[in-house]
Amino acid sequence: MANSENPELSIIILNYNVRELLLNCLESVFANKGKLDRWQVIVVDNASYDGSVEAVRERYKTASHSSSGNAIELVESKQNLGFAAGNNMGVKKAKAPVILFLNPDTIITDHAIQKSLEVLLSDPDIGALGCKVELPDGRLDYSCHRGFPTPWNSFAYFSGLAKIFPKSAFFSGYSASFLDTSQPHEVDCISGSFLMVRKIAGEQIGFWDNDYFFNGEDIEFCYSLKEKGWKIYFYPGVKIIHFKGSSSGLWRTSATKIEKATKLSAATHAASAMRIFYKKHYYKKYPPVLRDFVLWGIRILEHYRKFKIMTGFRYE
Repeated sequence: MANSENPELSIIILNYNVRELLLNCLESVFANKGKLDRWQVIVVDNASYDGSVEAVRERYKTASHSSSGNAIELVESKQNLGFAAGNNMGVKKAKAPVILFLNPDTIITDHAIQKSLEVLLSDPDIGALGCKVELPDGRLDYSCHRGFPTPWNSFAYFSGLAKIFPKSAFFSGYSASFLDTSQPHEVDCISGSFLMVRKIAGEQIGFWDNDYFFNGEDIEFCYSLKEKGWKIYFYPGVKIIHFKGSSSGLWRTSATKIEKATKLSAATHAASAMRIFYKKHYYKKYPPVLRDFVLWGIRILEHYRKFKIMTGFRYE
């Protein structure tokens, strides 16, 4: 009872039609959980139709029924609210002073949660922390270690200049590949696939911005935290595995087969997220010609990505 009534950490996992991945994720969470760890595990289901809810109920019952301590609290949405609003549903149930937002297409390894929590709590100025996120082939998921997508950073990234000059802070500002990813340090932005945040910091920014449906929410989240004076910290001392794109199908690392219509919808939302962030934070800072150029570039990118989907390719 102590685990659920007085948790040190609330873990929120937002699920949409990735039943087996969700079950594997939960299994890895509980396999890494020690007897002294006081975790509240919340699964928010975004109106899945693949039997996710039934499978979780069958395996984990409810938070009030668990002789092993491996209990979950299940929150069911009647419609797909998207990433931001779905996670905000979970926040309403969170009891702990620290919250971990964890994707269902991830696998926890080597006590990554406990070690990350220890680092976050060691510095009261850290508002949010992300660990090293690896793709199944061992590559770093760039989303866990980024700069903000200013117009120049975005141009350098999408034009390929960042890949040509990966060690240049001028050209690789978005990918932040000029920084040593083997050492912990502050960054602009971490990934929503593993985002640990102090509840007090999240409350200051209202947690997730519901203007975003899919993609870009973690950038907005980190930007807002930094505006409030909080540090965003990258901690590579531990890692998780991320089967990226398993709900959208937009990356080759997806572990599920996604319908083409879903991929196209995800590409539309991704472009929409770029427009939202740009208009919120950069639009008024630049002359009209550049404003239109950036918006034009986002539109071209959206059409290019949709073309790749129609012809059978994925982002990476």
